[in-house]
Amino acid sequence: MEEEAIVSSSGGVADSTTLSDEVYRRLRLAIVKGEHRPNARLVEAELAEQLSVSRTPVRDGLIRLAGEGLVLSRRRGWVVREHTADEIAEIYGVRVALEGYAARLAATLGDDAALAHLECVHLRGADDATQDARDRLVDHNTDLHAAIVDAAGNQRLKVMINQSCEYFFNHQIAVLYSNEEAAQSLAGHDSVVHAILDRDSDGAETAMRAHVAEALAVILSKIR
Repeated sequence: MEEEAIVSSSGGVADSTTLSDEVYRRLRLAIVKGEHRPNARLVEAELAEQLSVSRTPVRDGLIRLAGEGLVLSRRRGWVVREHTADEIAEIYGVRVALEGYAARLAATLGDDAALAHLECVHLRGADDATQDARDRLVDHNTDLHAAIVDAAGNQRLKVMINQSCEYFFNHQIAVLYSNEEAAQSLAGHDSVVHAILDRDSDGAETAMRAHVAEALAVILSKIR
């Protein structure tokens, strides 16, 4: 029987009960980060060789990704789906609602430890002078939004946000930002975080909605 092994995110080898999930996670991350570009063919045998697994968990992962709308089945193969501007607008419309609500919950229900962590994440990203605004935006954006969702304390909401928030904000899109646009987005984080720390639920939701809507406007201006 073919041995299946894959290096997990912690550096160890994932066991058989988590193999399919780990393969799915790795494939999804590669798509989100733009390592597999829109309309690129995904060959099961090649992916299996790259990940040191059989084709079964690769196929399972691709089927899950197809269910999320990230890949398409084409001629007995797979391709990375290229979303239209209208589809991107729909995805971000969902993000506006979900992440706005998450910011409201964080301000209302977040415990002191969660808010302290959020403040630490925010300050760490804002103080990192070793990266320009565009590089900081991707890494910091991911960490900060995750900290806000964690502070909201709603696991069902977290799952829904994780399914939608990573479609288009990646390093390839950030490269298209001007430094001024990236700096403006980082400034939007200030408004969201300060409102949450002040326990201003209305202000937190309004600021987050504006922040995500601003990101959509920039992205659409780059791809059209």
